[in-house]
Amino acid sequence: MSIAVPTTAARRGSLVAPLRVITDWVAALLLAADLVVVCASVVLRSLFNAPIEWADDVARGLMVGSSFFGAASALQRAENPGVVFFVDRLPAYPRRLVDAVGALLVVVVSAAVAINAMRLGQSTTGQTTGSGLPLELTFYPMGVGAIFMTIFALDQFRRRAWTDMAVGAAIVAAVAALYYGWDALSPDTVPSSGSLMLAGFVVTLMGGLPIGFALALAALVFIWVEGTLPGVIFAQQMARGIDNFVLLAIPFFILVGYLMEANGMSVRLIELLQRLVGRMRGGLNVVMVTAMVMFSGISGSKMADVAAVGAVLVPAARRSGQKPGSAVALLAASAVMAETIPPCINLIILGFVANLSIGGLFMAGILPAGLMALVLIAVSIILGRKTPAALVETGPGRSLASLWGGGAASLGLILMIFIGFKSGFATATEISAFAALYAIVIGGVVFRELGPRAAARSFIHAATRSGLVLFIVAAAQSLAFVLTLQQVPHMVGEMMIALSASGGTWLFMILSIVILMLMGSVLEGAAALIIFGPLLVPVAARLGIDPLHFGVVLVVAMGIGLFAPPLGLGLYGACLIGNVPVESTVKPIFGYLGLLFLCLLVIAFFPAISTALPHALGY
Repeated sequence: MSIAVPTTAARRGSLVAPLRVITDWVAALLLAADLVVVCASVVLRSLFNAPIEWADDVARGLMVGSSFFGAASALQRAENPGVVFFVDRLPAYPRRLVDAVGALLVVVVSAAVAINAMRLGQSTTGQTTGSGLPLELTFYPMGVGAIFMTIFALDQFRRRAWTDMAVGAAIVAAVAALYYGWDALSPDTVPSSGSLMLAGFVVTLMGGLPIGFALALAALVFIWVEGTLPGVIFAQQMARGIDNFVLLAIPFFILVGYLMEANGMSVRLIELLQRLVGRMRGGLNVVMVTAMVMFSGISGSKMADVAAVGAVLVPAARRSGQKPGSAVALLAASAVMAETIPPCINLIILGFVANLSIGGLFMAGILPAGLMALVLIAVSIILGRKTPAALVETGPGRSLASLWGGGAASLGLILMIFIGFKSGFATATEISAFAALYAIVIGGVVFRELGPRAAARSFIHAATRSGLVLFIVAAAQSLAFVLTLQQVPHMVGEMMIALSASGGTWLFMILSIVILMLMGSVLEGAAALIIFGPLLVPVAARLGIDPLHFGVVLVVAMGIGLFAPPLGLGLYGACLIGNVPVESTVKPIFGYLGLLFLCLLVIAFFPAISTALPHALGY
């Protein structure tokens, strides 16, 4: 999931680990301040008719700062996802060299972000936002967070053997010298900036470079080779990628997931489901699918859902005699099913980049998710066996009444989310903020399991995880900007329309599904949607396909690719959570994904499954 660090170097210890405490707390405090700003803004606007004019600007600025400090913490923990399938199959020495090159490239990208963000702050000094706040206050925190990233990246690079560092640096220098020498001797034969960008992206991605850094490096390669664009454009586009109030729902919903785990809501809900349906045929598997449905309607973060559900039910599956690989495979398939259950982060991202109604996408995803859930539950019952009663009650022996109370608290959170959307009382971001506040109150006052230390840990974990996601979003935006300069969206659109004219709309739909499945398997879901969503959604609209329907199809296709072996990053994450090797999940996961692919085809060619609910609700 990240660039490996040799154990011999790891024994030296990290010189900068204490700095992570700073980035952890700064990211968490900025996220907490954001929560206060958003909640206070909604209360003052709705109850006292006293809107805060600067609230949106401050909230966005706090999010940018929190994201880059959180991304720095994630980098220090080596949590950045990357494609390791190819690197893992290299012999030991070549793999160490590839890792060293990758670590050095992370240093280069981090330093480029830091330098250009600070320059952007200097160049915008004296300018103001729409509400009159200094514009540079958005970019300087971004730059400082990127400086910490650079320090952490340098620390990870220097923890390798000296010979590996020297050879890795020599390889990077040789590649740069080859290009500059070629350009000096025969400039007419040098590949175009677009070709070099594509080659660099493919090589670094297959070499295990974390996805966010591979995306950012591709944009940097284009800027450096093209030669006419200032470097601050790179930092400006990264900031622009996440400087949006809508995206603030991502860290808030991730925070809800961590708070649910800390305040006891997760455990209570899973234990209640086990008590209700755990003893039936295939009961544990039914509980797993049902729990993923419930959690996906609360936290919005699929990997947080996988962690919460898998941590409880995969060990229970082991005790029941079920193969853990099969349990993890079903867990991964359930995460695919849950990709369209609101408030899904990928639906929020797609709505943002493709200019679609997020509330409409949320409603459009419910029935497709229900279809996939019913298929998975039916298969679990048909192929499953009855779970012994002794293995059903795995919790601390709470009474059924207390479990129903926990279930009611969880249901209250779900109702808050859906009623908020339908009533128009608040936006998706504002609802996510109140959902986090609700989880804090329930855990601290009602369940009394969420103390100050647990709440602080939840904010730190949420800021780190959301920083990881939003850094990928920012990097993908920088690459999307470069692709737009090269008119790639226009060319893709014209090509897809030409193919559809000769083969029909169904061919466009099939090609879109294949593209998102392939890209979802090698890119993190957010990156695939940011790059291809704006390319394909306008084409679909020109062909008469309902954008909400098409958006759901894209997200499900991306989810199948994300959890598909051998490259799917989501599958590796599920295997880490379940503590099983990927190889043990391959056979069962192909069966589950095959069923979900058939469901996807049904969803794609019967649009009413996606459009009936949003159209009935006025979207």
